[in-house]
Amino acid sequence: MFKTKLISGQEKLFIDDKIDSFDALTSINVLGGEVLNIQFAYVDEGSENQLPIRPFCEVRLEGSLAEHVRMRDVRCVPVERPTHPSVKEDKNYLRLSSGIYPDILTPMRYGGKIVVGRDRLRSLWLEIDVPEGFSGSTELSVSVYLTSAAVGDTGFASFSGECLSTNTVKINVIPASLPEQTLLHTQWFYPDCLASYYRVKAWSEEHWRIVEEFARVAAKRGRNVLYTTLLTPALNVLPPFERENCQLVDVEVVDGEYKFGFDNVDRWVDMCDRIGIKYFEISHFYDQHKAAHSAHVYARVDGEEKMIFGWETLSDDPEYVRFLRALITAFLSHMKARGDDKRCFFHIADEPGIDDLEHFNKIKTNIDDLLEGYTIMDALSNIEFYNIGAVTEPVPVTCHAMPFIEAGVKNLWVYYACNQVVDYSNCYLAMPSWRTRSIGMQLYKYDVKGFLHWGYNYYNNRASGDAINPYLDLSGEDWVPAGDTFIVYPNNDGTPLESIRILTMEEAMQDFRAMKLAEKYFSHEEVVRAMEDALGDEITFERCARSAEEMLKVREAVNKLILKGICK
Repeated sequence: MFKTKLISGQEKLFIDDKIDSFDALTSINVLGGEVLNIQFAYVDEGSENQLPIRPFCEVRLEGSLAEHVRMRDVRCVPVERPTHPSVKEDKNYLRLSSGIYPDILTPMRYGGKIVVGRDRLRSLWLEIDVPEGFSGSTELSVSVYLTSAAVGDTGFASFSGECLSTNTVKINVIPASLPEQTLLHTQWFYPDCLASYYRVKAWSEEHWRIVEEFARVAAKRGRNVLYTTLLTPALNVLPPFERENCQLVDVEVVDGEYKFGFDNVDRWVDMCDRIGIKYFEISHFYDQHKAAHSAHVYARVDGEEKMIFGWETLSDDPEYVRFLRALITAFLSHMKARGDDKRCFFHIADEPGIDDLEHFNKIKTNIDDLLEGYTIMDALSNIEFYNIGAVTEPVPVTCHAMPFIEAGVKNLWVYYACNQVVDYSNCYLAMPSWRTRSIGMQLYKYDVKGFLHWGYNYYNNRASGDAINPYLDLSGEDWVPAGDTFIVYPNNDGTPLESIRILTMEEAMQDFRAMKLAEKYFSHEEVVRAMEDALGDEITFERCARSAEEMLKVREAVNKLILKGICK
């Protein structure tokens, strides 16, 4: 029997799931200017003795929003490490075993048709871009028509043109539009990984084309801060390995003095302006964790391109300090002339520990006089860095954020990464979408300024020893839970293929924006109270939605406040 159903975009459909285990989505409320995600599930639940007949079918959309729907196939990828082995009691995972998991969204195949396979649940992703200014109730119908003859006892008619099913959802568009996103959102962007994967020279014309394609999607989906590789990223690399040189600044050594060229920086800023990126997150000046070494720096010396600072360079090396001071001075002077210097955020080193506090503060003081009045932000877990002024805008991981919140730290950012595996939200494939999306209400509850994640397109293994195949390895070669290292896939034409997870994170950002709109009519406390009443529990970083129904109830509570505010 051929079965179809419209279901929430909060669900993830595995090929061995049963369609009857999912509730049909019959009605949903959205705002103007919002992206609404719905899935169309289909399966032929035939008998075991059937011949594997696979007819072609056409999917037709009808309704006033039909022209605003982008339809894609949901495809599965192999997952070897869904989470850390220690996770045994967290029931808010979809699965804890290796297998194939739904994630990639690809263009429709077969000229836009679907092929109905037997006993394998498949789905199409319907992304509805609701226009601003659109309001009122409308229906979207999804129908399936047979377009090729079917032979044998398959449950299909034996001729083309028959309508096999029709499913309809009512979409109620509230007469209000999402406000502009104020939450700062960055997910680290790696031009070197794109150069390596596509085998092109860094900052060649083809590399620039690819970089802009990937950056445009990042901006479209809510990332308004872009990691900017002034120097090659001193991240996820350990000796003796080196990341491919992708520094934007040109460096030349002439008679012992440093000269800088910023043509590529200008091109980067112009690209960001074109695609809607507002801020530049300048790459780290020192290596990750203990900040023991310099970033790797390349320069032209006596007409030869070479590395002038690398693993042999300690972070407090006087010559490296002299170089950094010259670079920062020249860079800020250049950006001031453009009028773009205040769009820059700066990093010292990533994730220093409490034992590194004295050293971190020492190397920071070597350059911080040049950065006075600018944002210095770093991912860390110990509030002592903030207390002594080593970091003016700390970025604690969500599981260590509460001491910063309770201390009333201003302009607080938070992040998640490899180890928030029990109870917390993250973007792993094994986590349900409602858990990933929960980060939006959590960020709003604690009035967080910015959110950071480290893996937009990291296509290397641990320590950048080798590149990986992102279609076969989603864990950085058995390093972290699948989904942590990247959120888009590299298509063969130099464009990114999106994942379910990047659209779920976009929904989290949209939720945050809707909450800010509700705050226009009600206090922050009233908005939080309405959401917690809908959730039936206090919102914390450890309390995520536990079902699609819970997540949608929270968002519906926000929508009701907006409607009430409009009608005041």
